[in-house]
Amino acid sequence: MMGRPFTIAMQYLASSLTLMIGLSLYGCSDSASVNPVVDLASLTITSGTTPVTLQPSFNPATTNYTVDLSTNLTSVTVTAQPAVAGDSVTINGETTTSRAIALGGAGTTTPVNIVVSESGANSRTYTVLLTKAELMGNNLLRSLSISPGSLNPRFNSITPSYEVAVASTVNSMRVTPTLDDPAATMTVNGQPATSGQDQTITLNGAGSNTFINIVVTAQNSTPKTYTVVVARAALGGNNNLQSLTVSPSRLDPTFITSRTSYAVSVDGRVDSIAVTAAPQDANARMTINGQETRSRSIPLPVGPSSTEIQVIVIAPNGIPKTYFITVNRAALSADNNLETLSVSPGTLDPPFSSGTTQYTVEVATGITSVGVTATKSDPNAMISGDIPNGGQANIPLNGPGTSKTVSVIVTAPNGTSKTYSITVHRLAPSTDSNLSNLTVSAGTLNPGFAASTINYTVTVPASVDSMTLTATKSDLNAVMSASGSVIAPAGVLTGSVSSPLGLGTTTLFTITVIAQDGVSTRPYTITVFRDAR
Repeated sequence: MMGRPFTIAMQYLASSLTLMIGLSLYGCSDSASVNPVVDLASLTITSGTTPVTLQPSFNPATTNYTVDLSTNLTSVTVTAQPAVAGDSVTINGETTTSRAIALGGAGTTTPVNIVVSESGANSRTYTVLLTKAELMGNNLLRSLSISPGSLNPRFNSITPSYEVAVASTVNSMRVTPTLDDPAATMTVNGQPATSGQDQTITLNGAGSNTFINIVVTAQNSTPKTYTVVVARAALGGNNNLQSLTVSPSRLDPTFITSRTSYAVSVDGRVDSIAVTAAPQDANARMTINGQETRSRSIPLPVGPSSTEIQVIVIAPNGIPKTYFITVNRAALSADNNLETLSVSPGTLDPPFSSGTTQYTVEVATGITSVGVTATKSDPNAMISGDIPNGGQANIPLNGPGTSKTVSVIVTAPNGTSKTYSITVHRLAPSTDSNLSNLTVSAGTLNPGFAASTINYTVTVPASVDSMTLTATKSDLNAVMSASGSVIAPAGVLTGSVSSPLGLGTTTLFTITVIAQDGVSTRPYTITVFRDAR
């Protein structure tokens, strides 16, 4: 019975041994206990928050790296994370996953050793060489500009010396230097300057030079000096006028630069004169009667008078030159005459003459206003009275049969006046109720027509069966009617009336003329006899 249990136990032991051998061959889930190789999961270098590029890019299997850094960096931060949690990391001997590394001077290399190790004896070392760039030796200007003026020769970064010529009136200059290497520094005449910004330089006096020194110092402390010599022109001695004019009138004789004395004549109505002048040298100063200006109006006393005007030109170097203008103003005009005078409708009686001041005009009764036009002999005289200075007015008249006097007052520039009078007579309405003519279409008036005769007879044969009478008024403005109808209204001279004639009968025609006044009337009667056979 003992043989079988022993056999089963041995079989179980063999199976267990086989399983243990299998586990040892194929490994287990704890790599730290069975994997001899340790790695970093990540490796980064930063400057502040800015990543710095590793060369080559990080790979856990790559253990050597380089990093190129700019000269202005003083430190970087190295951060390393192990691939397996629990593995330790040391950075330059300090156990940490992130450490700030101080950098050496420009052109130096700082090594960093990162060791990652497991709890056992396995470890791996990563090396990073931090290389800081050497200081630059660029001490050049990229550009140099000035204002006003221009550099001679034109700017070239390798050319150290320049000249600039400016006018005597320029007392300062703007200089704008721009560095080729932003890391370099510079001074302008010993004062620190910013690249690309204007520097204002005060220039020495006219006729002298001003030196502008721009010193550029490279990163490696190597200097380069650019020099600009500004030549400011000396003050000129030109005290001549380029032009001289007056208004109104003109200089006598005509202006030339070398002539310093002139005369001007103006009439009495000119109470001021404008003087305008310009110097040949734009930098010269100038006064007109003591006032520094290039244009001035000078008042003139009442004529006849003489006024002296002095135009003084002061050269930039202070030497003056005086130009004289003598303005002769004539006496004020005494001309108070009219050149023309007219009335419409109507005609002046007598015809206009400047020496005649009294006139009459007769207009029809229907005219309610007249236009009066007057022109001055002297344009500077004044018209007043019933006519404005413009010389035209519409004058309303009084009623028919009345008169109205229109006054035109002319005042000369010297204050003397003359009055022209026009008496306008508006006619009363006409009382003329006469005919000036009367005719018949057949037969003959008996007696013959006369304006004072108001009764007529006409005899016609039996063959005439109708009669037409034609009448003409003596006054155009009268009204003529016949048979109760107007046959010639006011404004129409002639009218006619017709009527059939009965055989052996008498026909009476009456033509009535009503005068313009509407009161005076005159009837004219014409009796027409037609024979029986």
